Formats: sequence, structure tokens, C-alpha cells
Amino acid sequence: MAWARLAQTSSVANWFQTKKAYDFFDSLSFLDAFVCGVENDGILKGVVVGYIQKDGGRIKQFFSRRAIILGGPLLADDISEDELTLLLQGLVERVGKKTIFIEFRNFSNYSRWRKTFEQCGFQYQPHYDIHVDTTSLEVVDAHLGKSRKRDIRVSMRDGVSVVTRPSISQVREYYGILKTLYETKVKTPLFPLEFFEKLSALNNAAFLLVEYAGKIVGGTVCVGLPGVALYEMYACGEDGVHKTIFPSEVATYAGLQYAAENDYPKFDMMGAGKPDDGGYGVRDFKLKFGGELLELGRFDYVSKPMLYQVGKLGVKILKKL
Repeated sequence: MAWARLAQTSSVANWFQTKKAYDFFDSLSFLDAFVCGVENDGILKGVVVGYIQKDGGRIKQFFSRRAIILGGPLLADDISEDELTLLLQGLVERVGKKTIFIEFRNFSNYSRWRKTFEQCGFQYQPHYDIHVDTTSLEVVDAHLGKSRKRDIRVSMRDGVSVVTRPSISQVREYYGILKTLYETKVKTPLFPLEFFEKLSALNNAAFLLVEYAGKIVGGTVCVGLPGVALYEMYACGEDGVHKTIFPSEVATYAGLQYAAENDYPKFDMMGAGKPDDGGYGVRDFKLKFGGELLELGRFDYVSKPMLYQVGKLGVKILKKL
């Protein structure tokens, strides 16, 4: 299949641009998945997989309609400027009228194509990501900070374990922790439970949940493209509840270990804020696992500027409440 071949040969391949990812997004009742492609002489040169997301009730949905393309587009290394232009123009034509903005969240370096994106109306927005070398467990441990090693060792000593094949009830326990975190601290929309229940059934997904005293106290949710990367979509833990238990650190280390042992040479932490976010605590936490801070950025296309500004203001107000 041409799509699968492109995913195997592209230097910017990621799981979120595969057909399996599209099929997963398309199965969710609360998302409107889409896919666009461009070919030349019968050869597939580029694919964009994404979804249209809306939040809340009818009014909030009207002001929050956006198209998200996780990972950046799947492109042939020799895609021409004209071919990429056709792909981006087709994307805008298909979803631009339905959304306020379109956003590519890059997990690879797309700098060689930046000019074409900008000529098509997309603006580059600086944004960090963190990649951790997981070519072997020895490499992972060598880059891990001493305090992280100590916290993980103490947690395991005092009764923490990692559940690698959780039941649906355990997935729901984890979701409860994550939901509380998003409501009290993150203050951005979290996908419904349906997302996590369906994702847990995929063979490309890894739900590594942290258990203590018979309860789920944290965990990490990852998906991966073998030979390329394991992507950490969500990670959380009930930190500070028990003096010697550090569930968030155990969870992230479990993800690193899983990547090293299952043919994922890179662990992608999927975002570490904007460069001007000086007090970004999540970035500081992630960097303590020995990863490399990369400025891979995002490409944004605003189709409805006035509504976009209203939406940005609403997000700022929400986060301050």
C-alpha cells in the first residue's frame, strides 16, 4: 500500500500520520477525522491526517473549532514545492471553512519546507519538543539524573509496580486522575473517556499504569511507530500523597524502558511549551529524564481571524481562573 510505503521511507514519519491513526480518530464519536493526500504519476508524495475538535456546548464549540494535525505532515523526502503546495491548498479548501484555525504540531524538523508553508498562508510558531534517546536501556539510564534514579528506586522499593496490561477498570481509574489534573491545573480540554478506552485496545498503544496499595496512582499513555519513536501522549501521577512514592517519575521511566525494549529508538515527549514560557514546570520535569530540547515549532493557518482572537482570549481567561 502506497500510504504504508511512504510511512516506511519518509524521514518525518510518525504514528499520527499512518492509516491506523486515521482509522482510530475516525472511530471516535466526538472527533471529525480527515485525510488529504497528493500524488504525482501514481506515486504518493504527501499525506495529512488530522481531526476537527470542538469543546463544550454549542456556543463554546462555535468558538473552539480547530483542525489539529499531530506530528506534522507525512512527506516524501523528495516532495516538490508544487506538490506540497497542492497538499496544503487542498487541506485548507477541505477544512478551512469548517474551522477557525488549522494547526500542525511538528514532531520532526520541517525547516526545509517552511517557505512553502508560509507561501500557503501558514505562520510558523516557535514551540519546544523533547526527544530522549532510547536506543538501549543502558543509554536511558546513563542520561537519567541521580535524583530521578533515587526517586524511582525508592518508589519501587516501597511497593510501587507498573501495570503493563491494565484492565478497563484500571484505565478508568487512571482517567479519573488525569481528569482531575486537567480540571485543576492544566485547564485545557481533555478527551472523553472513550478516547482512552478505545486507544487501550490498539496494538500500537502502551498503557503503563503505576499501582500502589492496590490502586492506580499514575501512569503514562503512549503510542508508537516501530523503528521510529514512542510518543508520550499523557502522563500524570498523584505526586506528594505518599512521602516515598513518586508515580509521575515511575510512569515516565516506564515509558522510556518500554521504548528501549520494543524497537523505539526515540521517546518523544510531545511538547514542552513555547520558548517564552519561562516558568514552564512541565518542561523542567521532562528535561530531567535526559532528553534533548528541540525547537520544532508549529504551523498555523487562521481562517477566521476575529473568532481566533476571541478564542485565544477565552483560553487565557480560563487558565487564570
